[in-house]
Amino acid sequence: QVQLVESGGGLVQPGGSLRLSCAASGSIFSRTMAWYRQAPGKQRDFVASITGAGTADYENSVKGRFTISRDDAKNTVFLQMNSLKPDDTALYYCHHILFGYWGQGTQVTVSS
Repeated sequence: QVQLVESGGGLVQPGGSLRLSCAASGSIFSRTMAWYRQAPGKQRDFVASITGAGTADYENSVKGRFTISRDDAKNTVFLQMNSLKPDDTALYYCHHILFGYWGQGTQVTVSS
């Protein structure tokens, strides 16, 4: 089983940036990885995904602001988040699509 550990969350002002990391305990080579988020009282929603070939997909509200990337040599997936808004406040989870693994999440809070 592959364990996923997210990091990089925190408190940031509107318009600010954060870079989330997801470190996997095993190889993620060729596997599609994704980021999801869950705000208080809401369901867990898709944010972005990246295939093993590097093809990315984004939820509409984050297009142009968030960028997903991967470093297979380090078994790590990243989520660069720019122009953050209060609506981006949520617990962000890393997800291994094929095997259904989830990390424990990292909190992102956007507030002035």
